[in-house]
Amino acid sequence: MRIFLLIGFFLVFQISFTQIKNKNHATKVSYKQYNNGKINEKSSISFIYVDNVVYLPASNDKVRSYIDFENGQNVDIMKYNESLYKTITSFDKLGKPKFLNEEETIEGYKCKKALFSAFSNKIEVWYTEESPIKGSPYKNYLPSKNAFVLKIVINGNRELRVNEIKELKEQQKLNFPINDAKEITQAEFEEYKIKSRYVTFPIFENETINFDPSIKTTSVDGADDGKTLRFSNGTVILKKIKFPKEVKKNAQVYAKLTNISNGDAYDRTGTVFILPVKQIKKTLLDGLVSGIDKLPKYFDNDKKEYQGIVSDEAYDTPIEIMRFFTSFGVGHFNNLRVINNYPWKNSVTYKQDITTLIPTDQEEIWVGVFIGNYDKGGHKVSLEFNYYPSWEENKEIKRWIQPAFSTLNVMEMSGQNYGRLFKNDTLKAVVTIPKNIKNPQLLFTSTGHGGWGGGDEFNQKLNEIFIDGKLVYSVVPWRTDCATYRYSNPASGNFFNGLSSSDLSRSNWCPATLTPPYIIPLHNLEPGTHTIEVVIDQGDDEGSSFSHWNVSGILIGEKQLK
Repeated sequence: MRIFLLIGFFLVFQISFTQIKNKNHATKVSYKQYNNGKINEKSSISFIYVDNVVYLPASNDKVRSYIDFENGQNVDIMKYNESLYKTITSFDKLGKPKFLNEEETIEGYKCKKALFSAFSNKIEVWYTEESPIKGSPYKNYLPSKNAFVLKIVINGNRELRVNEIKELKEQQKLNFPINDAKEITQAEFEEYKIKSRYVTFPIFENETINFDPSIKTTSVDGADDGKTLRFSNGTVILKKIKFPKEVKKNAQVYAKLTNISNGDAYDRTGTVFILPVKQIKKTLLDGLVSGIDKLPKYFDNDKKEYQGIVSDEAYDTPIEIMRFFTSFGVGHFNNLRVINNYPWKNSVTYKQDITTLIPTDQEEIWVGVFIGNYDKGGHKVSLEFNYYPSWEENKEIKRWIQPAFSTLNVMEMSGQNYGRLFKNDTLKAVVTIPKNIKNPQLLFTSTGHGGWGGGDEFNQKLNEIFIDGKLVYSVVPWRTDCATYRYSNPASGNFFNGLSSSDLSRSNWCPATLTPPYIIPLHNLEPGTHTIEVVIDQGDDEGSSFSHWNVSGILIGEKQLK
């Protein structure tokens, strides 16, 4: 753990401070960490004690903590959104330990033992009350108001033990901004502390996705102003974004989408996708702006046409980063379906790790959201990206991302066909894996649809992936946990036997859930050109009812650095 100097600690806030008079030299107490009896040379922790106050190491550059023995309290101070906050906890409100009849001599001190319990963790604390200094590396585990903690053992296998007690020669003039901070509750402080650790990048805020033939957006003018563009009769929203400058390209990235019904009562297919701004090939953007005929055509064995479903030398399918399914009317229909002991959710939030799909060689991208619906009210969505610092802060990463196929008809309301080809054909895509790609994988997302008893939505169907004619993966996509999400589906139908439509098991999706991709390792695949083939046991049509499959495939890997 990084050890921060006291002077640096106080300068970061750059505001008017309240000074504490100091009569004593400061003492620095350092601890070494042991895991299963072995010392961890890369990990240490320390605090500085002066004038009856313990200054603990910073958890990040925005949060500071100290133990105030003079007033019998712990104090946490942080800067969040350019404002200063504090929370104060009296020693009397800390957890009470169990005192054990055990002793151990550590660094010449005869120590007593106290036992704490926290979140099912066993914390053993050895301390003395005979030292001229006081303090603990963990402020919440203080056996007494005069305790100096010399050893802590957590769950019997992780140990912190004092290895140095050093008096600092220089006089310390210690300042801290306690009087300038607004006091908030511990719960509020914990919320701000968590949020301060990562960057939230909002993209869409309460945007409507609905079916409205009057929407005639046909250009991308104004996109550089952060404007939300709407396509395909309002069922697709799109925005150009620039990646935040304050985050590194190796950050861990999550997409967080919140959805409520704005009048549509049905479960719908949704997707969040990205497109490049600097187009080397054609993309879905060409179809959105200029019409479905601008997308390349793929023909099955019956000569049926499918638009833009396979990448080739001149075209790339969208990069799907999140497949989600709306609920039966969450939010909008809560008050229209009042049932005792049914606490309907007000919205559905989906959150997924999309790190491997965020390009490292582009400064800006298009981000889009599609929800298939023919409802004038439609849905409301909000989308943000959350950037979390990498555990390997200085590691350089260059990602390789190549979309291969996608039968998800994002331009459904502009005439793009459903993925019905698997009944009489297979889906083939020719891809090229460059040299120097490390850990290549195929991300395969598959959901079956056909909403009647014989449809593929409610019947298990085998999916197979072949590469160059060799079977590399097979799965029956299926979800059996849909009843878990009943309270997000107020408009769902209820059957004679007590089940709801939203409870029924489905082909890899449930109303109000995410469908994550299958990860298919391709370690043995040599660089060069290969043919990926998707084979699905699609069921028969029944009158005007038909089954179809929304499948997407994206090749990913890391470019080996020279």
